[in-house]
Amino acid sequence: MEFIVITGMSGAGKTGALRVFEDIGYYCVDNIPISMLESFYSLCKSTSDAMMKRVAVVVDVRGSEDLNKIEGTIEDFRKTHSDVRILFIDAREDCIIIRYKETRRKHPLADRISDASVSKAVEYENNIFTPLKEIADYKIDTTYMSDKQFRERILSMFMENTNQSLSLTFMSFGFKHGAPLEADLVFDVRCLPNPFYIPHLKPLTGLDKAVRDYVLDSDETMGYLKRTLELLDFSVPLYLKEGKSELVIAIGCTGGKHRSVTVAIQLEEHFRKKNYKCAIQHRDINK
Repeated sequence: MEFIVITGMSGAGKTGALRVFEDIGYYCVDNIPISMLESFYSLCKSTSDAMMKRVAVVVDVRGSEDLNKIEGTIEDFRKTHSDVRILFIDAREDCIIIRYKETRRKHPLADRISDASVSKAVEYENNIFTPLKEIADYKIDTTYMSDKQFRERILSMFMENTNQSLSLTFMSFGFKHGAPLEADLVFDVRCLPNPFYIPHLKPLTGLDKAVRDYVLDSDETMGYLKRTLELLDFSVPLYLKEGKSELVIAIGCTGGKHRSVTVAIQLEEHFRKKNYKCAIQHRDINK
């Protein structure tokens, strides 16, 4: 099991970090009470649910009644379990103060100190977390980081294959039923040879080998596939670099049963071999 404890300064970016972990397949829990940390770990360890074998949880001042116990509890927890690692998210105090003023949010420690100002709350929290920062396995300072840089830093730390942070969905559809609104890219394959006009192929779909063989056995289709894959091989890594977590690539023919299904299968197989997370959906194949 892999169990990541995300902690650090309020306003430094812990929630943003948790979103990145969720995108790359971790089971995520925000603001878990520190008193429940051991019980939750035991539950994840004992379950047969594969989804809960890569876990990321945020533990901070919001879920801690006794603030002085945070550092000791987390340190003891990590010493007890060899598969636990600590990620500390930090930022300069003046940067955090500015962030709170810009968002007009209330600091979680504002009600626990006599002076409820943001600056005093940030200073107080920094004193609490300084010992924990020293023992963390990973540290990220977000003071001068963009959201994109922050995401890339986490991916570089916790993913062996960064391709897996982008999910590719290949969707076949029929233009006569309307183009999918969720599509990021749309390819029109109505220019390719159409099995609809071949009597013994008409009742079949692109899931049948005979249809796929007919569509692919043409210079037009092979030329179209070659150029489409060249475009996607160039552009998909750019979407990944920009931090996109899902890309829906739609392939449309007239009815959504033959040509679009065939091409969608070819594209999905190509990117699956490149170790991307791939899914395929044939929206109109049964219409």
